[in-house]
Amino acid sequence: MIEQTRDIVTRAGAMETFIVHPDRNGPHPVVFFLMDAPGIREELYDMARRLCSVGYYVVLPNLYYRAGKETKYGSEVLTKGSAEQVRMRAVRTQMTIPPVMEDFADMLTFADTQPAAGKGPVGAHGYCMSGPYALAAAARYPDRIAAAASFYGTWLVSENEESPHLTLAKAKGELYIACAEHDELAPLPMVADLRTRFEQSGNGGELEMYSGVHHGFAFPQRWCYDKPAAERHWERLIALYRRRLG
Repeated sequence: MIEQTRDIVTRAGAMETFIVHPDRNGPHPVVFFLMDAPGIREELYDMARRLCSVGYYVVLPNLYYRAGKETKYGSEVLTKGSAEQVRMRAVRTQMTIPPVMEDFADMLTFADTQPAAGKGPVGAHGYCMSGPYALAAAARYPDRIAAAASFYGTWLVSENEESPHLTLAKAKGELYIACAEHDELAPLPMVADLRTRFEQSGNGGELEMYSGVHHGFAFPQRWCYDKPAAERHWERLIALYRRRLG
């Protein structure tokens, strides 16, 4: 596989982005891998490589780039109250959907210029804070995003004008929403509300509850890592992309 780190030019600056794609039989369908709150790290690079290994051109941007180059955090970022977590939270709390949607448009433009990247439908999936971003992108760019997934996305139903639950019906692509049974950022009553709204949206996708696991279960370096659930998440994601992107 071929790996590179590129600065994608956006209307807000230069967004450092990890890109990995197979070295043969291209061009390959493009998938946008949107990070969780702790940010860009080797753990995410390895997950991008796994998707690449089954035939995808994977784009993993540092969504914190507006806050500067020093927005990659040490392993202590996962420790509650640590200096690294406080530093990350100062950036995370400023994140909203509209600027990320602008970034997504610029990422699409970038991908369309890359020889190894397919020019057809694309996919997008996000974890934690980026679950809402993936769903919002599917609604904002319905003619490009054929598949989108949210894994333990946070606050998918809220009072915010930009709340993803308000735009589910606008997505033309297949949606997959995975929720953890134990998740204070997506409590069970919220998930029940989201399920009702998802069913009303008419989307042909799925909302699936992962029983007995906690927010973050798909990340191998988390205390809550659950291998069976993590492997199920990979099966669901790859099958979704196979159906919609090839």
